[in-house]
This record gives sequence, C-alpha cells and structure tokens, in this order.
Amino acid sequence: MTTGRNGAPDDVWPFARTSPTLIADPIAQGLVLVVLASALFLAFPGLDPWFSGLFHNPDTGFPVGRLEAFQWWRSLARQLLIAVLVIMAAVVVLKIAFPSRPALLKPRDMLFVFSTLLIAPILIVNLILKANWHRPRPYQAEQFGGDMPFVGVWDWSGGCATNCSFTSGEASSAVWMLTFAIFLPLVWRRRAMPFLIGLAVFLSFNRIAFGGHFLSDVLISWGITLTVIAATHRLLYVHPPGWLGEGTLELALTNIGQALRQTACRVWRRLAARPDRGL
Repeated sequence: MTTGRNGAPDDVWPFARTSPTLIADPIAQGLVLVVLASALFLAFPGLDPWFSGLFHNPDTGFPVGRLEAFQWWRSLARQLLIAVLVIMAAVVVLKIAFPSRPALLKPRDMLFVFSTLLIAPILIVNLILKANWHRPRPYQAEQFGGDMPFVGVWDWSGGCATNCSFTSGEASSAVWMLTFAIFLPLVWRRRAMPFLIGLAVFLSFNRIAFGGHFLSDVLISWGITLTVIAATHRLLYVHPPGWLGEGTLELALTNIGQALRQTACRVWRRLAARPDRGL
C-alpha cells in the first residue's frame, strides 16, 4: 500500500492524485461531500423530489423497481456482501485450524474491510441515522402517491416509523465495496477501482429509481462511508499502533489457533483416558 499527500492511499483511494491541495486529505474529502450535499439540499429542498420525479410515473409509480434486471442487481449486491463476509470468516477459521500456516488473506486487510462495514453502513447509517431520522421514502411521499408529506434532509419530523429513508444503507454498502480492492495485488488495484466505483454508483442510483431513497440520502451516505474508509485506512496502514501491525495480528491468530488446538488435545486425552464402564 503506497500513500501520497496527507496519507492518502494512492493505490486505492480514487481521488488521491487529482485533489486540490486544500482538500487533499481523503478524510476531508469525505467530510466535504457530507457538508456540501447537506448544504445544497437544505438550501434547495425541492431538488430531491424533482430528481426522484425523473423516475416516477403517475400511473405506475416507480416502474424500474418492478424490472427483474434491476432487481437482480440489487440482489447481487447483497450476495456479494454475504460472500465476502463468508470468505473472510472461512479464512479466519482455516488460520485458527492450521495456525502454523500464514492466513490466506492478510489479517489487517480483513480487519479493514470488516471494521469499515461495521462502522459506516451498520452503525452510523442503519443504527443511528435510519433508526432516528423519520424521513419518509419517496414512494411514501404525497408527491409520489404516498400518504406522508415530503420531509427535507436532516429533518427529524417525518412520519416514517421504521427503516426510513435517511440515509441510504444500500448506497453506503455499495461505496463500502471499494474496500474490496485491498485484497487485490497492488498492480490490479487501480485497474479495479473504475469498475468498483461504477458499480457503487449504479447500485446507489438503482435505489433512487426504485423510489426507495432520495438523491440526498445517497450522497450523504457516500460521504459518511468514504470518511470512515479513509479514517480507518489511516489508522491501520498509515499510522498503526503496534497492536494493529500486520505481524501482530497474524501472530494473534496463530496464538489463538495453537491455544485452541492444545485445549482440544487435552480434552481428547482426558476423554480417551476414561475407563469404559459399559452399559
């Protein structure tokens, strides 16, 4: 992993080499996106229903949401998330089962991918924002045939009770997929980023076309997630404490595996040493 100005990960971070000096820091880039998107939609709240209206038909609602091809892409995103988590869990289990062998994926890379998922899409977006901001989704709004008034960005007063619109969990997860590049060989990472960025944009706008989110929900989720990715990258790769070093994490899994193997051997010997009393 190479880093550029202000610790920007040049081989992964998509904007590291083209950023103005004042916002070259990738953490600042994510925060600026959140602030600018919030300011834009607070100043012009009508932008949200206008943009969602591009995908709405008064007679059929949001017809894209009923197209199987677009439903397939949404399902694919969920399957990719599950697949990556299952693969990482399998790698950890194999490392613990065979502690003398190196992990198939670097433990620090797996920690980077898992922790950013936990912090951004799960904790911040779903458990904090979506659970406490009651913004109705577009299909719930009166402008699009729903029974709730439209509510602007960062407004608590909406009528949605649960799993609400602000912000977009799936847009956050889509941007989180950029972290998958960390598993690729260094030479492939920059080549993979345009594909991963394109996939994130498509999956995010797919939700807008479905009537599931407003544009502001998507943009603010992007900013939050990119900020978390950049901050976590700095902690793990640019200025890591000793206990988060690559060798330390690998050794920790090795010690866990050896301890579990020794415990299993002791239990097995005790069971084997018991006399067979019969029935």
